[in-house]
Amino acid sequence: MKVAISNRDALIVVDMQNDFMPLGVLPVKEADRIVPVINNYVEKFERKSLPVFFTRDWHPENHTSFRDFGGVWPSHCVAGTEGAKFYPGLKIPADNKFIISKGTSPEFDAYSGFQGTILDSLLKERGIRRVFICGVATDFCVKNTALGAINLGYQVFILSDGIKGVFEDLSETSLKLLMEEGASLVSYDEVSV
Repeated sequence: MKVAISNRDALIVVDMQNDFMPLGVLPVKEADRIVPVINNYVEKFERKSLPVFFTRDWHPENHTSFRDFGGVWPSHCVAGTEGAKFYPGLKIPADNKFIISKGTSPEFDAYSGFQGTILDSLLKERGIRRVFICGVATDFCVKNTALGAINLGYQVFILSDGIKGVFEDLSETSLKLLMEEGASLVSYDEVSV
């Protein structure tokens, strides 16, 4: 499948933060290996002056998803900490970039970049109709961000070479679900400017 990006498109880079990298507290295996690929996608969108959105977990210390507060995850991506910062090798453009913080309220979890954020409003303001999604983790925040986009009426492309999951089986199931819901799976060579 070949797809040419147009002025109705945006790139969404999901949760490429230190705590989700291989040495982080909630590691996604080989997540650092997709950084060069994601950087290439960022450059493609930059060349067309198209918006690039970077989602991030930005949790308070007492977040509901943390084990100490009844959740299932270790404490991670606490706002302002080293673990919450974007991975150092990640290319973040000076212009046309948007940082979307999610999970900012202690009692509200958010696997999707659309939950409790202004992402949908920012996309609609810019006339965006199609979103290209990469990042981590395939089976959690990538999946839920993509489902959120589909449910909000966007055409969704998952960048297959720019994602990594926590669990292999669950990641495969997640991608199958997304395709059943109408998302398309594409790789770098299939996306042209």
